[in-house]
Amino acid sequence: MFRLDGKTALITGAASGIGAAMADTLAKAGAKIIIADRDEKGASAQADIVRAAGGQAEFITLDVTSEAACVAAAAQVGAVDILVNNAGVGAVGTILETSGDDMDRMYAVNVRGIFNVAKAFLPAMIERGSGNIINLASVGGIVGIRDRLAYCTTKFAVVGFTKSMALDHAAQGIRVNCICPGRVETPFVTARLKEYPDPEQAYRDMSSTQLFGRMIKPEEIAAAALYLASDESFMVTGTAFQIDCGWTAGK
Repeated sequence: MFRLDGKTALITGAASGIGAAMADTLAKAGAKIIIADRDEKGASAQADIVRAAGGQAEFITLDVTSEAACVAAAAQVGAVDILVNNAGVGAVGTILETSGDDMDRMYAVNVRGIFNVAKAFLPAMIERGSGNIINLASVGGIVGIRDRLAYCTTKFAVVGFTKSMALDHAAQGIRVNCICPGRVETPFVTARLKEYPDPEQAYRDMSSTQLFGRMIKPEEIAAAALYLASDESFMVTGTAFQIDCGWTAGK
């Protein structure tokens, strides 16, 4: 099993969903977890869950869209070994159904948010001569998805950001990768399913793009994050790690 003993990992958007699963998984591997989320109550509750399971965790309130808040968080926390840029938002619609405000909101969280956090925490990594950054992109950053114009635009940007940053900072001991999940069964998706007249059919429809006929579990994305966070993946940088259950296999 991959171990992270003695390492500190900060995970944004870790109060629920994929981020919470990553916090649980990385803590069980021995890492000290810092849960960073704008939902203070949720972040505190998730830190309690990690500690109740025997892990080390603390939380900070953080809005990734604020550059000043990210700089302050880096000063408060200090150097981290692993930085997971997980915070993100979604939007449904074609270009005609997407407002400028919608696009700005998506960009502010999904792209500028990753920029703000990575830029704030990178200098301490460079000073130490090592660091591991994992960004959350999407299968929608590899191929286009109907009715997801703003979302795909931002996730393609995350993939490009990851590759460029990996090239720029490899000589300083920094690894940068991103994970590109297919459709994951998060609380957000579960809530959306309840809005359909036939939630079970909606689940089947949403799962149809994945060859095994079900959505991906957050824990399955967390397992990939654990590998990328571990020393066993030392030679892996600049990758877009697809976990899409065959979504893009025929494309």
